[in-house]
Amino acid sequence: MRPPALLLLPVLPALLGAARAELRVRVRLPGGRVAEERLQADSAGDSVGLELREPDGALVSLTADFRKHVKILRALVLGEQEKGQRHFQALCFLTRLRDHDIIPSEAMAKLRQKNPRAVRQAEEARGLERLHMDVAVDLSRAALLSPHLHTVCAEATDAVYTRQEDARFWQEQGVDSSMFKALPADTEQALPRCGQAGDRGAPCVCHYGLRLAWYPCMLKYCHSRGHPAPYKCGIRSCQKSYSFTFLVPQRQLCPWGEDP
Repeated sequence: MRPPALLLLPVLPALLGAARAELRVRVRLPGGRVAEERLQADSAGDSVGLELREPDGALVSLTADFRKHVKILRALVLGEQEKGQRHFQALCFLTRLRDHDIIPSEAMAKLRQKNPRAVRQAEEARGLERLHMDVAVDLSRAALLSPHLHTVCAEATDAVYTRQEDARFWQEQGVDSSMFKALPADTEQALPRCGQAGDRGAPCVCHYGLRLAWYPCMLKYCHSRGHPAPYKCGIRSCQKSYSFTFLVPQRQLCPWGEDP
C-alpha cells in the first residue's frame, strides 16, 4: 500500500516566521531501515535544505541556494575513536545547482502530509553520479559564493571541494576567483588511493560516497474541470547517489578509505 501523497497547500508566510518552513518525514533507507528526514525551506531567501542520517551513522545534508546556483552536499562522518580517529569529520562538496535538481523553495514551503507516520519511498531512482572534485574552496572567502557556506560547512574548514567547470560557471556570474584553488592534475594516476597508501602522512586520493534516499525532485501537475490550465498538486520523489573523488594531503584525513 502506497503512503498518502505529500500535498502542496497554501501557507501564510506570517505563520512561518519570515516565510520559513520545516517538515519532518519518515523515509525508508537501503536495507529497509526507517529514518526521519528534515526538510527546510526559506522562500524569502530562495533556498531549501534536507538532512538525513545514513545507515553508517553519517549525517548527510543537501542545501540548494537558488539565487546563487549553488548546491552544497555535506557529510559529517563518524570516526572510530579507538583507532585514534576524530570524533567526526566534515566534508563539503559544491556543485552548480541546475533546474530540476530539487523542487523550488516556494513549493517546499507549502509541503504538508496527511499522515506523519507514513513511510516514504522514492518513486524514481536517478542513479549514481561520479564527480572528480579538483578544486579546493577557501571557506574564509566563500560568503560571496553562497551565504549558506559559513554555517553549513563550518566544520569542514579544509575539506570544501568543487570542480573546475563549476568554478568557471560561478566566476562567469561575477564570483571572485581567489576563493578557488586548483588541485594538482592527474592525481588519480600519480597518487595511490588512500586505502593503498603506506604512509598515513602522505597525500592520496580519497573516495567518498553518499546517497539521498528520498527527496522531492519534481512538481506534479493536475487537471480538473475547474482549472483550465494544469496546476501544482504534489511532488515526485527521487533517490540519488554520489561518488566523490578528491585529493587529501594526508591519508589520515580519509579514514573510511584506510581499509582496502
